[in-house]
Amino acid sequence: MSRQTNFIPLREHLLKVQPCKHGGLVRKTSQKYNIPEAEILDASASLNPYGTPFDHPYTGLDMDKILYNALERIGQYPDNRYLDFRNAAAAFVGKGITAENIIPGNGSSEIIRLVAETVIEKGDKVLIPSPTFSEYEQQCSIFGAEIQYIKQEMLPDIPANILKGARLLFVCNPNNPTGKLFTREEMQHLLNKCRDNGVIIFVDEAFIELADPSQTIVDLVEDNDNLFIQRSLTKAFAIPGIRMGFGVASVKIATLLNNARLSWNIGIVAEAVSTALMNMEGGCYSRYMIESREMIARERDFLMEKLERRGFKPIKSSVNYIFVDISDLSMDSVELTERMAKHGVLIRDCSSFQDLGKNHIRIAVRTRAENERIINCIREVIQEWGREQAIIYLQRNLAEAREKGPVGSNRECNYYPCHFEGQDCTFCFCPFYPCLDERTEGKWIVGSSGKEVWSCLECRIVHEPAVVQKIISALIAENGSEEAIKKVWKDVMEPILCSSQ
Repeated sequence: MSRQTNFIPLREHLLKVQPCKHGGLVRKTSQKYNIPEAEILDASASLNPYGTPFDHPYTGLDMDKILYNALERIGQYPDNRYLDFRNAAAAFVGKGITAENIIPGNGSSEIIRLVAETVIEKGDKVLIPSPTFSEYEQQCSIFGAEIQYIKQEMLPDIPANILKGARLLFVCNPNNPTGKLFTREEMQHLLNKCRDNGVIIFVDEAFIELADPSQTIVDLVEDNDNLFIQRSLTKAFAIPGIRMGFGVASVKIATLLNNARLSWNIGIVAEAVSTALMNMEGGCYSRYMIESREMIARERDFLMEKLERRGFKPIKSSVNYIFVDISDLSMDSVELTERMAKHGVLIRDCSSFQDLGKNHIRIAVRTRAENERIINCIREVIQEWGREQAIIYLQRNLAEAREKGPVGSNRECNYYPCHFEGQDCTFCFCPFYPCLDERTEGKWIVGSSGKEVWSCLECRIVHEPAVVQKIISALIAENGSEEAIKKVWKDVMEPILCSSQ
């Protein structure tokens, strides 16, 4: 009797499907680096930094009471119609939406999965602007879609020849990870192009409550069976542990999707909590949501300024996260993210997003104290890295000097000259950093955190050719150990500094 050792009883195309990468890995980081979870600052998951509505007494919401009432029904199945939830969602969105337009979902991923499995046939072309949320590809690939990536810049005026033959187009608005928000007029233009070309458009408005809810096109669903809107409550209310979200579509499409979704897809607790939150007076324009947007705008500006002063290139954002170009940093996004995690600060490495490489990170906007901690951690990590690089460069240069004689200036550097014309760059990273000796012309400056940091910008000494040769000769003689560096400072640098006074 033969055994089919390689037989896998699944669709063949599933062999290529890979799980998505997400932020929010607090427990994993805690276990990996032995840091208590309570001490970890998570700026990798983009949640409302204003806290939950339960943190603000003026909302009148009592979590204990909500849970108590929900748990009284723990012996029952949820009502699969979810009438209270759907009415609350309709009121939260406003714009003439009714409960008949609402499809309840256990977070964003389930909503995306529901649309993918009810719309896509194997081989259908799905358009995904890049870079964007990776769940779109993940869920559509499971059902055999042919994914075609297009540039975000193509939106909203995407050429008709690109739309031709496509089944589905995903648009994240505001976009994750870039934070760009298309206006309502731009989205209407895109919707019309999709309708004219027979393309279903999935608009993910998961963050729009934290950006500008006036730009939504949710009110256009009733006249457009090819339009589907997704909303997520976990980001806006900062409760990711309670999975809750919903879709909005025309009554005809919503009815069909409600018939197709999993039964009892939201538990009693999640239903009770999310219904209470959405029933806050004012919906998207409640006092809580208005103050959330005001805080986000204020703290986003603060964080943008601090990142720019660190030499990063943050991209203008409309929402509670900032997409940052770190291509001028010698570290890549993978290393920076990992080093910060060791210090208990999580940011999002964007290398898993399509076509971004390792030059971008995403940082969630947090409270003022937390934002300062993020900036301080970045500064500390860069300084640590600089010290490590100084040792690496020193050992490399000493090895070359032993073999070939004096190393000489490195004028191939993109930043040459960073101090003065004709400088010797053997010590790109100073072996004595931070010397804290103002005789070098180094000095204390106010850093991006508001605290004083040591700056070597005005120091010339370790780039003077004659001084470099003395340092190299002394370090070779002492084998370049940490003790040797201290000895060379005393034997070489101290006499030079004294003589210059």
